[in-house]
Amino acid sequence: MENGNKKIVKPGQALSMLAVGIAIIVVGLLVLKVNNRIVLAVDGIVMCLMAWSFGIKYDDLQKDIKDTISSMIVAMLILLAVGTLVGTWMISGTVPVMIYYGMKIITPGLFLPIICLLCTFMSVLAGTSWGTLATVGIACMGVAQGLGVPPEVAAGAICVGAFFGDKVSPLSDSPVITASVTDVPMIEGIKHSLISTGPAYIISMIFFVIYGLKFGKGTTVGGTIYEDILSTVSSNFNLSPLLLLPVLVVIILIVMKKPTLPTFVAGIVVGGILAAIFQGASLTGILNAMYSGYAGSSGSEVVDSMLNRGGFTSMLSTIGLLMAAGIFGAPLRTAGVVDVLFNYIKKVAKSDKSMSLGVLLIHSIFFLIIGAYYVTYPVIGGMVKDLFPEYGLEKKNLMRIMLDTGTGLAPLVPWATTGSYYLLPMWLQYMNRISTIGTMGNNRFIYCNHIGSK
Repeated sequence: MENGNKKIVKPGQALSMLAVGIAIIVVGLLVLKVNNRIVLAVDGIVMCLMAWSFGIKYDDLQKDIKDTISSMIVAMLILLAVGTLVGTWMISGTVPVMIYYGMKIITPGLFLPIICLLCTFMSVLAGTSWGTLATVGIACMGVAQGLGVPPEVAAGAICVGAFFGDKVSPLSDSPVITASVTDVPMIEGIKHSLISTGPAYIISMIFFVIYGLKFGKGTTVGGTIYEDILSTVSSNFNLSPLLLLPVLVVIILIVMKKPTLPTFVAGIVVGGILAAIFQGASLTGILNAMYSGYAGSSGSEVVDSMLNRGGFTSMLSTIGLLMAAGIFGAPLRTAGVVDVLFNYIKKVAKSDKSMSLGVLLIHSIFFLIIGAYYVTYPVIGGMVKDLFPEYGLEKKNLMRIMLDTGTGLAPLVPWATTGSYYLLPMWLQYMNRISTIGTMGNNRFIYCNHIGSK
């Protein structure tokens, strides 16, 4: 079958490739529970073999894989810069001073909106909702218990802040990946996502303010974890408002619409200088933090779990995921599977509104099945991005839809990786059975002696 000068597979062959591709992802992730990078890479190999058996030249397949991965180079460089930036801001004391001041301003009556804002700032600065939930989130749950705040309400405030910050942070891999796969300037895409995310956040904050006022009478902020964080951070870092300078530099450059990579490099340089001045860090120590992340030993497992992160190497797994997704998606485009899929979508979608709704439903369903937006973003985004302009839709609309139905939906799906991760630390802290904080893989989990009744 020809499409211009390009040979593509027949509709029946295209549907068979799509069905097999989705089946491999579902079985690999949900049944065999294999790492998603390996699943996508193996899936890509199977797609190449099927395309080749249907008459697609291997040279064409290889060229499209190369072109697909090449198109992600800028996103990969941004991810590496983000990891380096986080490591530098940890060793300089920039993130620790944010945590310290944020914890100090908590008051009982405004506890809910303040912890929401605190988790927002933590996610924006660290570029991770998971890290925020497992660190500041855990501490705030402990404080909530002492204040008599219902755990589900406190968890809601923490979750709103953590995931809103994740969606709007230029340091987060979620916006970086979606911007890359949709060919949208990242800052422009983040601003556009506020159309739907902003009102939801404001409504949540209003609720937290009103509902939280009832907890402001006769209560004080405290608790073992709360005091542990404050004392440990203040004793291990020389804290000063000047340590917020790297954040200010990055914000100013973003507002001035400077390119992302130079902006992050400026933040790294300023952070490195402050690390030497305020924390007495050596050049070797700063460079090691840039490469492998901050690795301090404060004597507090809670604080160490908050700060020991970042670095150049911390982003290699995400870059591997982008490459694996490219290996999977490229043969589908080369063989014309995407063209066949688009033709079916065009028959149903008669307007820009129906197209937007269709993509919203498709990505939501795919995410509900897979449970991992790191997989659904590159797969769905790569397939749909070229279709939006045909309906007069800007690609930034696709980025917003994907963030809303990916990062935004993630904590609401219990069987998704993010949903299960979010529920575990929140409720184990509520049961007050924490014994130690450990590490499983690259994720922080809370272990307990006994959970009690469920």
